[in-house]
Amino acid sequence: MYRLSRLKYVFPLGLFVSLFLDGALSHVWAPLFFRYPYSMMSELALLWLVLAYFFENGIDIPLIPFAIAAGVVADMYSSGILGLYMVLYPCIVALTQLLAKYFSGSFLSMIMIFFVDVVAFATINYWAYYMVGVTNTNFGDFLAFSLATTLALNLVYFVVLYWPIQSLFNWATTENKV
Repeated sequence: MYRLSRLKYVFPLGLFVSLFLDGALSHVWAPLFFRYPYSMMSELALLWLVLAYFFENGIDIPLIPFAIAAGVVADMYSSGILGLYMVLYPCIVALTQLLAKYFSGSFLSMIMIFFVDVVAFATINYWAYYMVGVTNTNFGDFLAFSLATTLALNLVYFVVLYWPIQSLFNWATTENKV
């Protein structure tokens, strides 16, 4: 069913745009995003993957393969550690699928699941960088100056983009076949 819907074009294009915007917004708004001692990471690709799970409307998008591909692109573009995003994106998609089984598909449930996803993503990312010596920030500073601001930014993204993305997915999953 996925290959017969508009979603086969809309989903990969949206994932590419979100990956591009993650890097572009971080570059353009670097003075705002990375003002000492605070730093916040834009996670639009993660938002796109999470909302795609909720908005696929019965069309099974192969999210894990797309998450792996997005992770490879993100690793090559920004991470510096090849394989980190490639593993984290599919793990977060799996976490979303697991959590969604226990909650309704309401806006508040989705934002709560996205909150948990961002916390898990940022924390695992921090631990990986800490273990290989890329960062030496203590965990308390990470919570206060990085995780809190990252959550704030990405929850604003969620609230602002929820309805436009839902409308786009509704249009892409309608009965009109391409």
